[in-house]
Amino acid sequence: MKIILDLLLLLLIIIYSYLESLVKVFIPRRKKSVAGEIVLITGAGHGIGRQTAYEFAKRKSRLVLWDINKHGVEETAAECRNLGATTHVFVVDCSNREEIHSSVNQVKKEVGDVTILVNNAGVIYPADLLSTKDEEIIKTFEVNILGHFWITKALLPSMIRRNHGHIVTVASVCGHGVIPYLIPYCSSKFAAVGFHRALTSELEALGKTGIKTSCLCPVFVNTGFTKNPSTRLWPVLETGEVVRSLIDGILTDKKMIFVPSHINISLTIERFLPERALAAINHVQDIQFEAVIGHKIKMK
Repeated sequence: MKIILDLLLLLLIIIYSYLESLVKVFIPRRKKSVAGEIVLITGAGHGIGRQTAYEFAKRKSRLVLWDINKHGVEETAAECRNLGATTHVFVVDCSNREEIHSSVNQVKKEVGDVTILVNNAGVIYPADLLSTKDEEIIKTFEVNILGHFWITKALLPSMIRRNHGHIVTVASVCGHGVIPYLIPYCSSKFAAVGFHRALTSELEALGKTGIKTSCLCPVFVNTGFTKNPSTRLWPVLETGEVVRSLIDGILTDKKMIFVPSHINISLTIERFLPERALAAINHVQDIQFEAVIGHKIKMK
């Protein structure tokens, strides 16, 4: 009898959830304030990380900027200060666990407890698998996913004590679907999406509903890391467009942020298509970018 009641309750919750989602389409979500929040952004010296720092600076957050590139992160910090934000700079290699722990301790002493974490640092090595160096595979996983573990583990305890915080995982549409010549990158982004989902579930199980999570999954972004990207069906996005969607998602506590948003529908449909249809879609998409194939740089 109990299982029947549980199933009926589940059905009611599903129906309510769909109705709630439908209402939210027409009624704008209330945006939270991030003024005074201590925001740590990795990979802040370039691209998405830099533009995200600017947006938080405009909203009067206190910024902690990490990047391996000293010149790049200092340029970002200078503009954030011009925007009126208190900004602290740390040169950090997010593939180095000891360096991460040392920098986190320094942040806690000099700035305070981080309340918003944006795990953005990433690397990519476009190449076929046999042309990809072993150290490039290791570096991809160290930065794109293991760094997320070390930084989040170090900062999460203070968020749990207060039941307050927000953890942002910058992943990719490559964390939901694959692209040839990006095997390590796609694999690391699948791991990043899994990290976000598992962390979200665990925080809910612990009853820490005050700690929010978001995951950004854009298509190709024109940041310069991938050379000459193009595709017939997906737009090559500019950094500003992606960051606007990211900030809007953070301020409304959106869990999964696809850019463009219709990619979510495409990925859902693809799950029900046979292999031949998927191969045809990949052919029509004609995704191209510079990659090392057979130890030579080619457009693929």
